[in-house]
Amino acid sequence: MIVIMNHNAEDVDIDRVLQKLKDAGFQTHLSRGVERTIIGAIGDKTRLSDHALEAMPGVEKVVPILQPYKLASRAYMDGPTVVKVGDLEIGGGTIHVMAGPCAVESREQLLQAAQLIRAAGATLLRGGAYKPRTSPYSFQGLEEEGLKLLAEAREQTGLRIVTEVMDPRTVELVAEYADVLQIGARNMQNFSLLREVARAGKPVLLKRGPSATIEEWLLAAEYILAEGNRDVILCERGVRTFETYTRNTLDLTAVPVVKYLSHLPVIVDPSHAIGKWRFVEPMACAAIAAGADGLLVEVHPNPAEALCDGPQSLTPENFSSMMQKLGDIARAMGRKMGKLK
Repeated sequence: MIVIMNHNAEDVDIDRVLQKLKDAGFQTHLSRGVERTIIGAIGDKTRLSDHALEAMPGVEKVVPILQPYKLASRAYMDGPTVVKVGDLEIGGGTIHVMAGPCAVESREQLLQAAQLIRAAGATLLRGGAYKPRTSPYSFQGLEEEGLKLLAEAREQTGLRIVTEVMDPRTVELVAEYADVLQIGARNMQNFSLLREVARAGKPVLLKRGPSATIEEWLLAAEYILAEGNRDVILCERGVRTFETYTRNTLDLTAVPVVKYLSHLPVIVDPSHAIGKWRFVEPMACAAIAAGADGLLVEVHPNPAEALCDGPQSLTPENFSSMMQKLGDIARAMGRKMGKLK
């Protein structure tokens, strides 16, 4: 349920409501807005009636949340959540592009990619230090050495770092280096990992699973929110269908639908969705036109020599050309492209 306080409710009134909810076994989440304060409460409603709460001083009304995802719901927070990554804001009127190689392969490769994407207008560097691969014999990443290279790239370019964490045992280590912790599609419903990542104190980028419904995706986000981490970025990266020509089928309908159902920011990963570089640009443009708050794009200095996902990686030249078109679309949509200071 949501307890909406009067605009003139005093702190003592809010504290009394919070205490009553906690005494009844509810988990509470306080949100102070400009005009009024909202208290989200999750628990057994049979232990405390709406009427008992509405009778308390300072309470305007109690609104039930019907969706299974409570904290991710628009009913909980009507305005959009803006996730701050350093001085960057994801989820407002600014579009941010996260770009870089699928995997950190070497110092030279990563630093070259970082310089190139920064010059083209990206604000975050993506790169995998731990790589979940279908085959155990494929390149699995440089692990901590890769994290150190990402940190060096951030120091040289100012780009913020987003990288994947796969194992609860490595969350603390990855969080030492990363600005945003990514949960890959294969781990969307790895609930122990979601809880551990939520406690790391960093923004979380949550990819949609290849066979996940929108409700399942939002419920996965709920695990992170329920641990007290409000900084969740959702990432649509394509779902598995009967089509085999592309790697997945990019569900762009998910962008406006999720933004209607939830207050969380939504970005799109056209690279993993399509799996073929020549189709990344048109789908990236379509994602921004659909209302996405940003993009996650794979860029490699030399895709032909990439150790993984070369066929879906843009060259620096293709990426630069795409960024110019994205700027035009953003302006047409009344938005702007993010920039580093």
